[in-house]
Amino acid sequence: MKKSELPDLGGSNFYNVYINTLDDVNLMDAFSEGKEWFLDYVKELPLEKLGFSYGENKWTVAEVLIHIIDTERIFQYRAFRFSRNDKVELPGFDQDEYISESNSLNRIKEDILEEYLAVRIATITLFKNLGNEQLSRVGIASGIPWSVAALGFAISGHQKHHENILMDKYA
Repeated sequence: MKKSELPDLGGSNFYNVYINTLDDVNLMDAFSEGKEWFLDYVKELPLEKLGFSYGENKWTVAEVLIHIIDTERIFQYRAFRFSRNDKVELPGFDQDEYISESNSLNRIKEDILEEYLAVRIATITLFKNLGNEQLSRVGIASGIPWSVAALGFAISGHQKHHENILMDKYA
């Protein structure tokens, strides 16, 4: 499925910012391209940069990377539930609370890469086995209607959003 084929769920959605960072790309290609970027970025990242923050009260590089992983894991779970026709409304999450509990400042690059790969491979495996009917299913998370496909594009767009910030503010 391509981004241009997403069903319009109406209303304004904060997360459209993430989806709109993507070109009209195929969902599986977006996952693959994002994976390659993340792996290359972290492998080339000097170890001392993991603890770097560009300003007071701004996340460190490690915290941004863990946030990308955390958010993908949550959105993947939502997509799984909705793809299985689960009608239960799912709550939001507080990204700052998650980061404060992430132990990110004690993480090494290899651990971050390992966790990212585990989550991204699970995301790819989930989405590649969904049919159009499942991709079109809609559920409510954070008080917002989401199609399963939109969650997939939000995963990729959220990472792309943070890639842009890392390259702009942390380079």
